[in-house]
Amino acid sequence: MIILLGFLIGFAAAVPVGPLNVFVISQTTKHDFFHGYLTGLTASFLDIVYCYVAIMGISLIPSHLTWNKFAPLGKIVGAILLIAISFRLMNHARFLNKSEVVPNNNSNAYSRTIIGAFILYVTNPTLYAFWLAIAGIVTAHNWVPHRWQLIIFPLSCGFGSAVWYFFMAKYVSNVHKQLSLKVTKKIFFGLAIFLIVLALYSLATIFFKIL
Repeated sequence: MIILLGFLIGFAAAVPVGPLNVFVISQTTKHDFFHGYLTGLTASFLDIVYCYVAIMGISLIPSHLTWNKFAPLGKIVGAILLIAISFRLMNHARFLNKSEVVPNNNSNAYSRTIIGAFILYVTNPTLYAFWLAIAGIVTAHNWVPHRWQLIIFPLSCGFGSAVWYFFMAKYVSNVHKQLSLKVTKKIFFGLAIFLIVLALYSLATIFFKIL
């Protein structure tokens, strides 16, 4: 269950239109599948790191404070952030268009691709908020009580995002254009609903003893 949840969350983190997805598409269009997917793998690796660090950081709170007093606050803050991100996903779907990337034939080394992806990731404040929200909810519900789950969950998130980047880079390398708007919008709305359901579930547990 924790693996499936991590996969879906990682996939949801990777899908929204933003600098990283544009960079994956541009690298694939300008060079080849491997350049594009290397960009995605760099982002997936950082997903794993951010997720792990966020969960570990929040999980240290109970060793100094009574977590039960702060769990409701963590659930509320996490739910608000998830709902905000889900509305951002829906907004992207509404105003999505095909003028995302201008092809460029200049050659870049693999190292420059990795550095570019790294810079785009660490300068995106939305990703910080996303992983802190996920860490708050996961910790508040005690979904990763064991040490091995603290490793498996971030790895599952990274795998989920890596799958998205693989199919996107593969598709672009084959047809040299973006996914159809209709399919992309459906993916965005579906993931937005998933995040809203997760947020509402978290809020519900404050008032009802679900977990």
